[in-house]
Amino acid sequence: MTDNGTSETNLTTACSKASFNVCDCAEHRSAQSRLFIKGGRIVNDDLSFDADIYIEDGIIKQIGNNLVIPGGSRTIEAKNKLVIPGGIDTHTHMQLPFMGTQAVDDFYSGTKAALAGGTTMIMDFVLDPRGCSLLDAYEKWRDWADSKVCCDYGLHIGVTWWDPQVAKEMDLLVKERGVNSFKMFLAYKDSFMLEDHELYESFKVCKELGSLAMVHAENGKIIAEKSKELIAMGITGPEGHEMCRPEEVEKEAVQRALTIANQANCPLYVVKVMSKASAETIADARRSGKIVFGEPIAASLGTDGTHYWNKCWRHAAGHVMSPPLRADTSTPGYLMDLLSNNDLQCTGTDNCTFNAEQKALGKDDFRRIPNGVNGVEDRMSVIWEKGVQSGKMDPCRFVAVTSTNAAKIFNIYPQKGRIAVGSDADLVIWDPNATRTISAKTHHQACDFNIFEGMVCHGVPLYVIMGGHVVLDEGQLKVSQGLGRFIPMPPFAETVYGRVEGRERARMPKKVDREPYTGTVVEIMAPEEFDTRKSDNPILQDPQPFHARPLTRSGARNQQDSSFTLSEQGNNQRRRDYHSNSAQYDDDRPKRSSTRVSRPPGGMSDIFLG
Repeated sequence: MTDNGTSETNLTTACSKASFNVCDCAEHRSAQSRLFIKGGRIVNDDLSFDADIYIEDGIIKQIGNNLVIPGGSRTIEAKNKLVIPGGIDTHTHMQLPFMGTQAVDDFYSGTKAALAGGTTMIMDFVLDPRGCSLLDAYEKWRDWADSKVCCDYGLHIGVTWWDPQVAKEMDLLVKERGVNSFKMFLAYKDSFMLEDHELYESFKVCKELGSLAMVHAENGKIIAEKSKELIAMGITGPEGHEMCRPEEVEKEAVQRALTIANQANCPLYVVKVMSKASAETIADARRSGKIVFGEPIAASLGTDGTHYWNKCWRHAAGHVMSPPLRADTSTPGYLMDLLSNNDLQCTGTDNCTFNAEQKALGKDDFRRIPNGVNGVEDRMSVIWEKGVQSGKMDPCRFVAVTSTNAAKIFNIYPQKGRIAVGSDADLVIWDPNATRTISAKTHHQACDFNIFEGMVCHGVPLYVIMGGHVVLDEGQLKVSQGLGRFIPMPPFAETVYGRVEGRERARMPKKVDREPYTGTVVEIMAPEEFDTRKSDNPILQDPQPFHARPLTRSGARNQQDSSFTLSEQGNNQRRRDYHSNSAQYDDDRPKRSSTRVSRPPGGMSDIFLG
């Protein structure tokens, strides 16, 4: 517990070391079922105020001043600190089998790191290959996660192929398994990518089920062709990964997904917004009335794609992800601007980590580098540093983009994402003035690389409370496997579907009542009558003679016709034409040897021409 006398200097020094002690034993977890947080400033997405909080059995029971609390409660002093809702990371891939290997952060190390950074819930993606049952994949992910998670979690389902059976399983997942979101891919040709008509069908199913359609937006077909071209040119390093995925390839896919979703009247959530162009497309769509949400991630907000051209192959490969980071160094600031003014709404991480030897699968071909970066531990601090510390957003907006908006969009608000009586006791006591330096040497993730290496961030979690348990306590991380739980996410979130029914009524097609047509109708021609291969078809006339146009009045050949031919018959015809038709119109008139001009322009003349 931090007492009131702790100096800011000492606190900064302690936090900058980022050397939390980790205890994995359940008996070391806080056994207190009653907590009293005293003297902090509570920050929600819409207001902040000074008040105390009483927690019992994992639920917030009282908020106010001069509270009467039961004896035996543990008191945590939060004076001069912020008390914020626990973070919600909307996009992780723990222990994902991908590109011939498996992500090194599993559901234990990944969620432990999340708690160290102030995130108390993750949303992971169920992602199996084409042809696999969605229900079987869901059960596999539950088996992996339930026994390992240190924090709460929910699941999105990846739809990597389309079939009537897939639609039936989506229905069961929504109605019986606590799933309300499905992710479709416009990228990864021949593995995860759906065609446009399949996207349309899947979006229609999502709309009927009240679930949220999510898209990974890149043009997979263009990427496949451009990557082949680059390899043929000898560009095999990580820079090729960005070169074959330019901004407009991301933007085109975002626009296409928006168009298809709008035709299905289905709300859309664009994951991993990585470029200015795609962010602008989403912002424009929202202003025009479309129901769409955009998710930048810690990587796109905190760093850029210039690293792909680093001379160190390992460093460059460590940043490879899809869509890629952008080489335009103004991109992170621009995305933060849009996030600050609600053109973009949520923040995830796409946490999918691989060590050096795994990234080395693509040492001779960038197409084989496993895609993925870290972020689950550092997201909150990076966004505070780049957003609040820079003056782009206030603490309330920080809470919105790191927690509350996600809870609303995925329909778990106010259970999550808010400090209110009756809400889950997922809280972070946050010191906005303390700093820490991010490093792979001190982070809690299992990977050997950190894309934010050396970044100094203001904003540090001092205490993290998850479900009423103090899991980060005076710099000591106290976690155990299985402490977290699966959080069902119901369909028809008000934030997502509140306008859909009205739009459906307004856009309902209306039949025009008119008198029936009573005139004649032409008979339909048989298909064979349109066969252009037939010699008697009126569309394709018989072959023309050698000269396509008739001879002129004087008998001369049309000079626009070519007399060139390789056949002997054509050459003979040309010779005959020359001798019989090349005479002048006046060749039967007597010729004069000269002409005398008596009054030429300019004066008299006796010049003879001829």
